[in-house]
Amino acid sequence: MDSLAVIDVSKEAIMVLLKVSLPLLLVALIVGLAISLFQALTQIQEPTLSFVPKIIAMFLMLLLMLNFIGSTIGGFADDVMSRIVGTKNTQ
Repeated sequence: MDSLAVIDVSKEAIMVLLKVSLPLLLVALIVGLAISLFQALTQIQEPTLSFVPKIIAMFLMLLLMLNFIGSTIGGFADDVMSRIVGTKNTQ
């Protein structure tokens, strides 16, 4: 594998990472902001109040996105494996 192919695979890996993680991080951000706003308005400063809803929202979003995550990572793995097979045949 030459250096251009390694850079190309690295760029694709970063894009796959962003595609998979960004929706989960956005859900955590939105739920965290909503809980923080609620805590500021009611002056309830319970640490578990911010932690538990975020975890529940993340797990629900993860369950909803499991098919998308699997297909995205599977497609990336297929691409990398085909590149490996292609380079072994040319050498």
